[in-house]
Amino acid sequence: MTTRLNTLIVDDEPLARAHLRELLTVDPDVYVSGEAGNGRDAVRLIRDLEPSLVMLDIQMPELSGFDVVREIGADCMPGVIFVTAHDSYAMEAFGVFALGYLLKPVQPDQLQAALLRAKSLLRPEDRNALAARLTEEMDPPSPERSDPERLAIRVDGRILFLRIAEIDWVEAMDNHVRVHIGARTHVVRGTLTALERRLAAGRFLRIHRSTLVNVNRVVEAQPWFGGDFVLILSDGTRLTSGRSHRPHVQEFLRQSL
Repeated sequence: MTTRLNTLIVDDEPLARAHLRELLTVDPDVYVSGEAGNGRDAVRLIRDLEPSLVMLDIQMPELSGFDVVREIGADCMPGVIFVTAHDSYAMEAFGVFALGYLLKPVQPDQLQAALLRAKSLLRPEDRNALAARLTEEMDPPSPERSDPERLAIRVDGRILFLRIAEIDWVEAMDNHVRVHIGARTHVVRGTLTALERRLAAGRFLRIHRSTLVNVNRVVEAQPWFGGDFVLILSDGTRLTSGRSHRPHVQEFLRQSL
């Protein structure tokens, strides 16, 4: 018996969603029940529509594809085929146990291969095994698979290795992040939350929903309105904390005294 795939498309780029929908219409066993342009809407639609398969973009503002899986929970998450514009270490670390992952622009033959695998694995009797795989997928990479001193990023088709200790601060801007190292900056597609997980624990402090700072670069803290602070870095950069991250900043200052 052929497995019918009730499918949800999740991507923050309208053209990418339209491209996927067009490719999926070729397969008579696939029915697209909805689309989401961000992670928050994806979580809501997964719960409302209960699709059997989600075509899930990895890098989206605020809530990444991996965050969506964590939010839903492995025991309730449908089958997932990750879709991404960048083949980075994140896919090696997290994508092994997904039903598949595709690079943009998605090619028809690659999509069909992923759908065939999904049909073979998304039978009701295999649901528990799939949940176990997703649970394992959400475990963070082991220390042996990551470099605690360097950060690998993809820029203009090149892979750059940045010394984490030299990063001053990082800011979010739409679906990209900007990494500041002295007078240099590198713009990388992805979310601040995803990058925060890759940086050395205890060395970087989230002071705002769009700002991450290397605590070793902070030379002064000045009180600001409403209990927030302005943190001044060694190069003179002034960064203002945000309300939702105020407790973290206050705890950092308390421990520094």
